[in-house]
Amino acid sequence: MSKQVQKTIKKKKNNNIWLFLGGLIIIALAVIIGFSQNTAETNTMPLEVSVENAYQMRENGAFVLDVRELSEWEDGHIPDATLIPLGQLESRMDEIPKDQEVLIVCRSGNRSAQARDILYNAGFTTITSMAGGMNQWIAKSYEVEFGQ
Repeated sequence: MSKQVQKTIKKKKNNNIWLFLGGLIIIALAVIIGFSQNTAETNTMPLEVSVENAYQMRENGAFVLDVRELSEWEDGHIPDATLIPLGQLESRMDEIPKDQEVLIVCRSGNRSAQARDILYNAGFTTITSMAGGMNQWIAKSYEVEFGQ
């Protein structure tokens, strides 16, 4: 076989490798873009909202989920909220509506973010947590109920 024929064969092999790699890159990008669009469509709410936005959500009929402990709840909670302590959340998810916006609150915003992530992983999509928690709710002088 002549050197010219060997060079031509080598070039064709190199071209085939580049075409194959280019095809893989295009497929990977298409999958990533498709996944991103699907995620944007299913996660219809921001991960976290301000206390002012949370107040409006409550006024508009959102389901308010308080994930604090009972003693914290008794010291003051949002009227008409539902108490499910974070430690009980996974076993009581059936008490949370999937067809309604869910606003998750705690004392400062940390546990509500954890609860939000647990619920997202369980398939809930219209959920968000309140930044600043009950500390900020009370600081804004929004309505609070005491006791059970």
